[in-house]
Amino acid sequence: MDIQTLILIVCVVISASLLTAAASLSAKEVTYVAKLFLLFIALVIDIIGFASRYYLYLIGPLFKQRQRHVVISNEDPYWLSASQDAILRKDGESFIATVYITIPVYRSATEMSDEEKLSFSTQVSRMVGLVKNPARFTTELRVMNKDSYIQRLRDTINVTENEEVELQSKNASQGELSRVRGKLTMWRNMLESLSNSFSFELMSYIAVSAEGAKEFEAISIAQQRARELISGVGSIFGVQPNTVTGNEILRFVEPEYMIPVSTVSEQISRGVEKEVM
Repeated sequence: MDIQTLILIVCVVISASLLTAAASLSAKEVTYVAKLFLLFIALVIDIIGFASRYYLYLIGPLFKQRQRHVVISNEDPYWLSASQDAILRKDGESFIATVYITIPVYRSATEMSDEEKLSFSTQVSRMVGLVKNPARFTTELRVMNKDSYIQRLRDTINVTENEEVELQSKNASQGELSRVRGKLTMWRNMLESLSNSFSFELMSYIAVSAEGAKEFEAISIAQQRARELISGVGSIFGVQPNTVTGNEILRFVEPEYMIPVSTVSEQISRGVEKEVM
């Protein structure tokens, strides 16, 4: 039994009890006011019971607004498919699968001539004309997550420093020492340059969804639509679009993947430094 039906039954039982209590009161002037009060409470409870069938998501938070936490739904908003190439969510009794397709774009409008801009607009129009079902075309400029690359640079610097120490202990020639020190300087300059500035990436992608009675049905339809779009977009732009898989899908739905925590920490620390200065 769902929660809406249960609330309706409870409200009807309470309302019936109040009506019975009102009917059992005598017809005195004082009890007449009590009867009206009980009838009014029963009417309000009936309204709440029948309204909960369709508006429970609005009524529930009203009763919980004084609590510290208000839970709108205990269901997961989405989850990754077993094939790791789509996200799923449930809408009533149906499942909706969404597949993301990245489009490699190597040109910028600021670098195009007027003829190239017109040609590019025509290509975009042709791409939109390929779509037979609703799809979302998006281009976003995002802060890159450079944590793993910076860590590799630091590891390389540590290895190079150890190499320099070993050469010094072995009384190596000045040429070998100069080579290692030059390499060490290069890696340190790269690390300093990356650490002191933000890097951005331009991402163009298509999100296509499909609905099905079962998970595999929704995923299969969404994948078929994605393959059709990949074939058409690839022939129009002369590139190879790819389906996003694994945790990379979270970059399109999770703020933590869109803006890395380390980047937010850098922005906060820089703001504090500016205030201090």
